Amino acid sequence: MPVRQKPVEEQIVVITGASSGIGLATAHMFASRGAKGLVLAARNEDALRKVADELSRGGTRAIAIAADVSKREDLERIARTAIDTFGGFDTWVNDAAVALYGSLDKIPLEDQRQLFEVNYWGVVNGSLIAAEHLRHRGGTIINVGSVLSERTMILQTQYSASKHAVKGFTDGLRMELEEQGAPVSVTLIKPSSIDTPYVEHARNYLDKETAVPPPSYDPHLVARAIVFAAEHHRRELTIGFGGWVIGAMGKVAPRMLDKAMEWTGYGSQTTDHPERKQMRDNLYRAREDGDMYSSLPGEPRKTSLLLEAQLHPFATAAVLAGIGAAVASLLLAPFASNMRGPRRPKRPMPRYQPAMRRTGNGHDKRVMGPGHMSQRGKNEGRPQPRH
Repeated sequence: MPVRQKPVEEQIVVITGASSGIGLATAHMFASRGAKGLVLAARNEDALRKVADELSRGGTRAIAIAADVSKREDLERIARTAIDTFGGFDTWVNDAAVALYGSLDKIPLEDQRQLFEVNYWGVVNGSLIAAEHLRHRGGTIINVGSVLSERTMILQTQYSASKHAVKGFTDGLRMELEEQGAPVSVTLIKPSSIDTPYVEHARNYLDKETAVPPPSYDPHLVARAIVFAAEHHRRELTIGFGGWVIGAMGKVAPRMLDKAMEWTGYGSQTTDHPERKQMRDNLYRAREDGDMYSSLPGEPRKTSLLLEAQLHPFATAAVLAGIGAAVASLLLAPFASNMRGPRRPKRPMPRYQPAMRRTGNGHDKRVMGPGHMSQRGKNEGRPQPRH
């Protein structure tokens, strides 16, 4: 059975982790597209209600549900509320996540388990609950992974491992639903470094404030990818060429990338810039929310050509083919000219052509010199001697 996806304007959308960062940007973008309804979930109820009230001033109805995705019963309550309020949902976005910074020997195992409860089991339970509802009506499940699904980042080992697990689960879920004929699209979103409060929300075991490796990208780019996937069937969407390169290098030259991360990992993920203490460490409980961006200096990148190429693959292929043809014609022109060989010069016209000499005795042909055989006509006889 083919995948069934409604236009965004007709959809009811569930978003976890909707009180800050990518989740908040995604909620705003769905509302700007005129989504019919939004079910927003996060642990910070106060911040979430403010977001829902703001978004409900337009044509979209948004409701807030305080929930912890590490608890399956909370995820089931989100689904029941969506069904009771709107009659169901069409897209489920698993965005909620927590982070740890530090070396493996410094981070307690209970913290590592809690990270997996949120980042992995929250995605698993949310996806399975969503799949059960969408199995017959059709729709979309969107899991927010990371470019670290492909390559582990030093000092973020646990987070990287959880995103590897999310990718493996998402691929398996997609195959099973397809094999069962369920009309459900399953998309994995893989952001690079994104400028969100992620770094301030993280539990930090380093001796400096935390940062994301440059270059960082705007969270609205991730939101755009998510909204696009809600109505267009895509397997994966990656945001940010910088992160994609790291994943590619990890496959081509893993040992070289290991060394590069060992040399630069600490410096690229720490900062002397003071961060908002009231946001720090939401591993076990909610902290201050309501902002899309971090407090770090500098502007994030507002565009991603890699994302544009994925959203419009045929147009991108046509443009690249045209550019390739133009470049090829310029490069091959000299060779084509040489293959034709040098031009043969034209024979110059003689500047002077002598007039025909006439003898006055009827023999008016050119004198060609001795040894020349005369060219006579067929009626011409042998010349008679004069007497």
